[in-house]
Amino acid sequence: MSKPKVFEKPTGVKDYLPETVSKLRRIEARVLECMEKWGYSQIITPTLEFYDTVGTASSTMDKKLFKLLDQNGRTLVLRSELTAPIARVVGSLLKDEPFPLRLSYHSNVFRAFEQEAGRESEFFQTGVELVGDGSPEVDAEVIALAIATLQAAGLQSFKISLGHVGYLNGLFNETLPGRIEEQEELKRCLLKRDHVGYRQQLQKLDLVDETRRELEGILRLRGGEEICEQARSVTEDPLAQQSIQHLCEIWDVLEVYGVSGYVLIDLTMIGDFSYYTGMTFEGYSADLGFPVCSGGRYDNLLAMFGRPAPATGFALKTDRILEAVSKLSVDRLRRVLVAYTANGRKAAFNCAAQLREESGVQVETRRVDGEWNDEARTPDADGLYRYMGKVYDEMNYFG
Repeated sequence: MSKPKVFEKPTGVKDYLPETVSKLRRIEARVLECMEKWGYSQIITPTLEFYDTVGTASSTMDKKLFKLLDQNGRTLVLRSELTAPIARVVGSLLKDEPFPLRLSYHSNVFRAFEQEAGRESEFFQTGVELVGDGSPEVDAEVIALAIATLQAAGLQSFKISLGHVGYLNGLFNETLPGRIEEQEELKRCLLKRDHVGYRQQLQKLDLVDETRRELEGILRLRGGEEICEQARSVTEDPLAQQSIQHLCEIWDVLEVYGVSGYVLIDLTMIGDFSYYTGMTFEGYSADLGFPVCSGGRYDNLLAMFGRPAPATGFALKTDRILEAVSKLSVDRLRRVLVAYTANGRKAAFNCAAQLREESGVQVETRRVDGEWNDEARTPDADGLYRYMGKVYDEMNYFG
């Protein structure tokens, strides 16, 4: 294996230059402020967790975890998402706090991908977890909040696809009873949004024509409120009926929030079917071909940390949002140069300190003995000052 070159970085990581960081921090600040206004308190968890606790409880596949050993030989992982670490905290440090708990977070996370174009091994997530309430009301709340945070981040055109894993589980149990492997294969096709593969898989199955048409028909269960009634007529399975009722109640609450226009019911959208237990959703920007947020209900996770409770939440993929709002304007700070000689140092520093008390000002100080001239103190046609390759809105000189 060759030694890395001096400027080489590991695959999947990147540097963020100042202008990009300004936009990224602006997105983060707006989103976290929005979450706080909805009653969510921010939490920070460690970058490193034990594999045997958080690592195994995570929704991330084992092969995508970054693993390392501590000095005692125990396996650690770099956090791959924030839901499992927060569940650990809810079951320990917050075990005496009454439900419901509303928690928010922003952190970098790590996932080991093969060398695929566009896949990053380190990226940023900002999200919320609402723990201790299993009602459609709070499911609708997190969806409405996801919409509000996407707007706060600067996205103008996006849609939320809303599904329910219980509906598909019920439908498959009714139409493919006991055929678990075949059910899982169909789910994998839907998880990858591979509808062609889903149809091909159906053709391979030994099914009567009516059942095959019924299973293929779910690909058309996408739309607005009308999908609720259509979905009810497809199956009589009790789990499927209960799931679609829950989904329709979520829709009713979203209408009251006034955000149902952003939502598309899509009963082929199941998220990670081994992790989520109820409704799931993903947010798509018109400018990108992949999700900018995802979330759903995961009622089994908290039991792994000794405090069984229903829970729901979502995460924004902040890096992807940054791509979608790459033209987002960033309020440029007013740049001021305070130049001084040795004799004017005290006055210059006092001036700089006063200027830094103002909002929206960035102040630099520079000693200029022997290199200062009147040309540097003369603004150009745009009223800007130029000195040593930099541009300033204001110039102060203390000689």
